[in-house]
Amino acid sequence: MNTNQKGFTLIESLIVLSIFMIISSITVFSLKPQHSAMEDEAFLTQLKADLYYAQQYAISHQHEVSVVFVPEQYRYNMFLRPELPPIVQRNYSTNIYLTEGSIPLYFKFLNDGNVNKFGTFIIQTKNKIYVITVLIGKGRFYVKEY
Repeated sequence: MNTNQKGFTLIESLIVLSIFMIISSITVFSLKPQHSAMEDEAFLTQLKADLYYAQQYAISHQHEVSVVFVPEQYRYNMFLRPELPPIVQRNYSTNIYLTEGSIPLYFKFLNDGNVNKFGTFIIQTKNKIYVITVLIGKGRFYVKEY
């Protein structure tokens, strides 16, 4: 029998396996903050798109569109009347917290695209705080990061 067999010993295999596990765990932990930042960006992009849609819907259909945030249920709705199904109903991550600023978490886009209330409300995530400002006039709004 040949005693010079080619292959790896158990200890060599375990060392290689443990190095692989350490490198892969470092990669997983470094990707976690990126996921949170991407989740924030996706939420803000979707919210802006939905607000623009509600405003355009109000103008094109000549009907008021209500925007209602329900932070306890992590969702927001946009509807014509409460008894009708919403034109937009969106759930968002439980890592995102909305709070009132100078306006409540409820306003309307009027049929000319203006808003019935103006001011700010706050969006807080794990990493950052954003303030959405709804301007008087043409129903414009912008998001500022703090």
